[in-house]
Amino acid sequence: MAKFAPDSELSEIISELWEMDENKCIQGRDYDLDLQGYVTSTRRDDDHARRNLFAWVNEDPESMGLWTFPTYKAFKDLLDNYELDVAEEEEVTWEEKKENWTFLTEIMKTKVMKKAHEFLVSKNASPPDEDDFKVQLHDIWFKLFSRKGGRGLNSCSFEHVFVGEGRGDEMIGMHNWIQFYLQEKAGNIDYHGYFKKSTDKTDEVIRLLAVQFDWKGIQGKPFCSCFVGASPEFEIAAYTIALLLDRDGKIDIQMGEYEVELVVHSHGYKRKLGTAYIGAARMEDHARSKGWGNRN
Repeated sequence: MAKFAPDSELSEIISELWEMDENKCIQGRDYDLDLQGYVTSTRRDDDHARRNLFAWVNEDPESMGLWTFPTYKAFKDLLDNYELDVAEEEEVTWEEKKENWTFLTEIMKTKVMKKAHEFLVSKNASPPDEDDFKVQLHDIWFKLFSRKGGRGLNSCSFEHVFVGEGRGDEMIGMHNWIQFYLQEKAGNIDYHGYFKKSTDKTDEVIRLLAVQFDWKGIQGKPFCSCFVGASPEFEIAAYTIALLLDRDGKIDIQMGEYEVELVVHSHGYKRKLGTAYIGAARMEDHARSKGWGNRN
């Protein structure tokens, strides 16, 4: 296995964003996981989990549930705005356009996005005016483009990274824990187990997960990586910074106490995202090297 070699510049800024993120969710307070069995191959379809991955998520408005946070509420409103099948051309309604801008407005109120903007301006990668920066974010995340396997303008960065897309019998994208939870709750996801790889040996709070699942009964998307508990604005900030600094590909990041791999693949002229997620470096190779088996 290749040696972990973190990118010092990205590690510093992303660690700072993580530490200042007041909206990150905490296991045991905002949600809890039921990991059950673990899997050892990305290609097997064995089911090692009888129950859902998420034991519970606090949605109660009287106890500061998830949707009482403005950025989470605005994020959730976006998740039903897209055609799942990548073969279908997207049509954006006036209401959906309004929801896109509401989300950008809400995340720009946070310390995380203000710091990300400040950093990108210092690198001459973003305009100094906040309204102009919001336009740049809109173009990156919500401007439609053509993805292979479909017709017309059938995708955007936000859809692929956070919502997920279907290509025939295959589920692609969807690297967000909130969307995973909501789709599992709706009965669209059958969780099969997780790849046993911790981000930090001393960390009792599980953040980074690579999970295997069925999508609507079809074993098409073998696994996906999610950074559990991360706020929408933190993920938007991290992926936007990597994209605009041209860190295309897989980058080792020391994010505070976490050793992670930031994966960003640009699409077209490097101002859109083909995919982006935070994962554990060389997940499959690590599992094989340890000889991990199933435990229920």
